[in-house]
Amino acid sequence: MKSISEDDFRITAGAKLAHIPTNYDLNSDKEAIEGALGEIREELSKIQDKMYAHNQYGVLICLQGMDTSGKDSLIREVFKEINPRGVVVHSFKTPSATELEHDFLWRHYVALPERGKMTVFNRTHYENVLVTRVHPEYILNENIPGITSTNDITEAFWNDRLESINNFEQHLSRNGVIVLKFFLHLSKEEQRQRLLRRLEEEKHNWKFSPGDLEERALWDKYQHYYELAINATSKKTAPWFVIPADDKATARYIVGKIIRDELKKYKDIKNPELDVEVQENISTFRKQLESE
Repeated sequence: MKSISEDDFRITAGAKLAHIPTNYDLNSDKEAIEGALGEIREELSKIQDKMYAHNQYGVLICLQGMDTSGKDSLIREVFKEINPRGVVVHSFKTPSATELEHDFLWRHYVALPERGKMTVFNRTHYENVLVTRVHPEYILNENIPGITSTNDITEAFWNDRLESINNFEQHLSRNGVIVLKFFLHLSKEEQRQRLLRRLEEEKHNWKFSPGDLEERALWDKYQHYYELAINATSKKTAPWFVIPADDKATARYIVGKIIRDELKKYKDIKNPELDVEVQENISTFRKQLESE
């Protein structure tokens, strides 16, 4: 299998999504790729167990992508070996009435990982500079002072919002949350094929909505605003990785490997040392239990 590095997919500055391929050849077949992912899953499980015992870091995995990009199945396949106590998935949909009574980051803040745990955001706080930017009328539901029509939503408004996101993620990093962000980069043709499968395969019919086609018609706008958001917010402490997503097995392997490789950089994540008294009396405690 082809050797890859997280830096092959990390965004530094000035990325053009149109220039980044949506396919990636690992020089391996699907069975071998899935087998390699299985090994990564086991390693992630062990790392999370140590994180749980260490109890100082949390991990926030952010997944973004166009409809049908494979977020749900990626979550299932990458994280399924992790102890259920150690990973939580949040899927953010249209804000509720309660959520709209708070600032745009509030509902994401209250869903952040506890120390020792991983949290996966399936769609994220970036929806607030993506969907709302394609549909600025949604901002009016937030009841923000000084914004009474879409004409009041200026470029400065979006820049401020991106700055708020950067500050939010920097604050998380300073307080022990490891932030890793992934954009599943899907081609428009592959999305068309996946939407057709939703219509053709009865077990997937429920996933299809006419709204999928309405949003697909806005593809170019979404790509533009994704590019702006990714370039503005890919930082050392909260990097973006653009993942070729036309092949699901390949995308899952790349994401899993990046998460594994990034977490292994934290050499201080280890099991805590035993209390001195316990360590000195292990043989005594063992004999006590064996004699029962």
